[in-house]
Amino acid sequence: MTSTPFNFELNDEIELLRLVTVGSVDDGKSTLIGRLLVDTKGAFEDQLLAVTRKKGAASEAEVDLAMLTDGLAAEREQGITIDVAYRYFATPKRKFIMADCPGHEQYTRNMVTGASTANAAIILVDARNGVMPQTKRHAHILGLLHVQHVIVAVNKMDLVGYDQKVYDAIVAELRDFCGRQGVDDLICIPVSALKGDNVAQQSGAMAWYQGRTLLETLESLSSLDAIDTKPFRFPVQLVNRPQTPDLPDYRGFMGRIVSGAIAVGDAVVALPSGNRSTVKSIDSFDGALEEAFAPMSVALTLNDEIDISRGDMLVRADEPRPAGEREVEVDLCWIGDEPLTERKKYIVKQTTHSAKVMVSEIVYATDIHTLERVSTDALKMNDLGRVRLKLQRPMYYDSYRDNRATGSMILIDPFTNNTVGAAMVAGG
Repeated sequence: MTSTPFNFELNDEIELLRLVTVGSVDDGKSTLIGRLLVDTKGAFEDQLLAVTRKKGAASEAEVDLAMLTDGLAAEREQGITIDVAYRYFATPKRKFIMADCPGHEQYTRNMVTGASTANAAIILVDARNGVMPQTKRHAHILGLLHVQHVIVAVNKMDLVGYDQKVYDAIVAELRDFCGRQGVDDLICIPVSALKGDNVAQQSGAMAWYQGRTLLETLESLSSLDAIDTKPFRFPVQLVNRPQTPDLPDYRGFMGRIVSGAIAVGDAVVALPSGNRSTVKSIDSFDGALEEAFAPMSVALTLNDEIDISRGDMLVRADEPRPAGEREVEVDLCWIGDEPLTERKKYIVKQTTHSAKVMVSEIVYATDIHTLERVSTDALKMNDLGRVRLKLQRPMYYDSYRDNRATGSMILIDPFTNNTVGAAMVAGG
């Protein structure tokens, strides 16, 4: 089928959605993104020209859509994606940042990195091959990361004669599996990324499918995960004391509201001290506000002089507080070159807070092939598992399911300063 590209002017006020595409090698992730870039005019003319191939003097030029995202020379040589490639495109309704993640098992850590900030994920499944082990691994990781929306794009439907029975069988298997991984919102769409069927345009070859196209679905998804309705969390990034003639006594606590909302006059509690006060003013780049909500960046001033510094957290006095413990159990993706073992020490960073931490126990590792929990004394690069961490001082956190900002953290090697682990607080 022939796709009709969008023609529009960008609007700076339209909403942004962060996407990630995952799937097995050769399921067509890069081709799908290339199709979206072409159909939404997200690819520049020089990019299209650079990836155009000639089949012969008498044939038409054919665009290799995957080449629009497989930017590394090694990827071009191998024909696979080995790094996370970010691409940007937009429609009249929404702007998108899409991460094309590697499909091979050995690049699991790259996939976790790309998916960690996503509002939605697209799992590509080759209709000829069905649900592969790597498809299940990616669905498992998306479940751990609690990605808000998961779309299954059953690709290459043109190569199975647009057979509805093939599509229905794949959907049934994945719905059952994803339901057991904690994936709440699963949307399934039959597509052909190469031909453009049900990507940006409705397919005439699959009259049996009456749902939205992939692009229509992406435009309709919620992107904020209702973070403004959750308990107020305000990690303090900087204490602003300008001490200028016009602001001699100003003391503003600057940072980003990661969840919830706050208004002038609200009672707040500073953690870890437990001191209380009320909000005197909310200052933003555009001036004073009466109310602010996630994910706004603001400066708060209080009516009382209480001791607050970088790494502390302000919460509302009338809402549940985050846990403040010296031990925490986390689901961990290990991305370090050296294995993680018990008793090893690292630096943990969560929001604006940093502390020394020791691995007190490796509870289990997840077998990447069977997804079974197995006992182990070490986690190697790309391994997934659950560990208990013992902190030098209390850290205030929510479960990752309840709050992705306060429930996520990274482990840093104190000697190399390299990030070696991505952790999500278990529970919730």
